[in-house]
Amino acid sequence: QVQLAESGGGLVQAGGSLRLSCVASGSIFIINTMGWYCQAPGKQRELVARIARGGSTMYADSVKGRFTISRDNAKNTVYLQMNSLKPEDTAVYYCNAESTLGSKWFGQGTQVTVSS
Repeated sequence: QVQLAESGGGLVQAGGSLRLSCVASGSIFIINTMGWYCQAPGKQRELVARIARGGSTMYADSVKGRFTISRDNAKNTVYLQMNSLKPEDTAVYYCNAESTLGSKWFGQGTQVTVSS
């Protein structure tokens, strides 16, 4: 099993920045990909960004050029730097980890609210 603990959410004005962090614990040796999902009220959870153990990344079109995902394998931590935030970025952000066999884990989530 893998446990994920997010931090760094909060309230910010449009145009501002936030940095989310997520620390993995437990059976971390089986983790391949880590990433972030978001879920706005009334909407499905959707992928924001992901990063593989080797460092390759992918982003949702809506955040390209504004968000940056990074990973510190030595600290079992993944980060999401969010710049130029928009009100439509308001959501609960969930850390995600996936193994090479397809097992998935999510953290409890952290609220990000962007005011206009």
